[in-house]
Amino acid sequence: MTLVSTLPALQLIYDTAPIGLACLSLDCRYLLINQRLTEICGISVEGHLGHTVRDCVPALADSVEQIVRSIVATGDPVIGIEVAGQRADQLEERSWVTYWHPLRMPGGEIVAVNVAAEEVTERKRAEREVRSAKDAAETALRHLRDIQDVLIEAEKLAALGRMVAGVAHEINTPLGSSLTVASTLQRKAEQFAAEVARGNLKRSTLTEFLELVSDASAQLVDNLGRAAERVQSFKQVAADQTESYRRSFDAGELTGQVLSQFERQLRTHEITLSFSCDPDLVMDSYPGPFGQVLSNLAVNAMTHAFSGGKTGTINVSLRAIDHESVELLFSDDGCGMAPNVERQAFDPFFTTRRHDGASGLGLHIVHSIVVDRLGGQLRLASEAGAGTRFQLVLPRTAPDRRSRNS
Repeated sequence: MTLVSTLPALQLIYDTAPIGLACLSLDCRYLLINQRLTEICGISVEGHLGHTVRDCVPALADSVEQIVRSIVATGDPVIGIEVAGQRADQLEERSWVTYWHPLRMPGGEIVAVNVAAEEVTERKRAEREVRSAKDAAETALRHLRDIQDVLIEAEKLAALGRMVAGVAHEINTPLGSSLTVASTLQRKAEQFAAEVARGNLKRSTLTEFLELVSDASAQLVDNLGRAAERVQSFKQVAADQTESYRRSFDAGELTGQVLSQFERQLRTHEITLSFSCDPDLVMDSYPGPFGQVLSNLAVNAMTHAFSGGKTGTINVSLRAIDHESVELLFSDDGCGMAPNVERQAFDPFFTTRRHDGASGLGLHIVHSIVVDRLGGQLRLASEAGAGTRFQLVLPRTAPDRRSRNS
């Protein structure tokens, strides 16, 4: 059987094929071609037959001749060659993927090359649109993350501001008492000095003055000691929350320091705070983020669990699970959460009180810090009308941030 005798059969296949087909002689002349493949250059079927590729598609001639030579030399097909072109009568560039296979005689001799071409213009366009949409989405995501970072920093500063307000009140109380005692002592000292100057000092007056001095001194020491303790506590907590460095600390002591900053606000809202802790819970971790978690949970409880003037109790407990981890339980008997709210509680920007100025980042920050910074686990259990419970399981030794980011 010769190639010529097979041409009618091949022509029938070509005419009915859903893709572009052609048969090239070894000198790159068109022996057969169907209508679909003529779309590449816009020349008719008759205009191709007997003509070379260089005559019909000069821009592709070098590549086609190289492929044909490779097939003749190796006997192997060449597949997946992409062809792009733009006809003079068309504005849009079109693309095809081509497949080249040797046509052999019964004895194995290569006498021609079959070419199949699948147009992928629409697929290319779709890929470009997908890439463009992907780039736009990534740009929007980066922008959203930048906004989120700004809002998170704003939330941190807001939490620090609330703590400052609480500490200011806690310091003002003992300082105000000290000022009152000092004023009284000063007035009594002036009266005592006047009696001494007149020379009519009585033993009873001296005894009374000495008792007053002793009592006033004790009150001053007590009140100023409380103020100094508050200042030292605030300095450490503020430094931790702003610098966020790693150090060893007693988790129970730090928890007490952070919660003490909210005592006045809790008393104002008639919310009782109960705190229990195992002794000697030393952690090698990040005290700033640890304290911020507690601050956000406390603010979340006051804002959401006891909104609208509701009163109740917040229970905080800290205990050792084993030598490697501790458990922090933060629970309240407030209004609780509906199931749909509980499911979204840690989502960024989700809040049920946006009209009150809530950002929806408080619990998202808690989750991010516990999981990403402290290397712990966080579980939430809540029921509408039955309160909310947060369980934090934290490693005593926080994972190294550099290894987590590598």
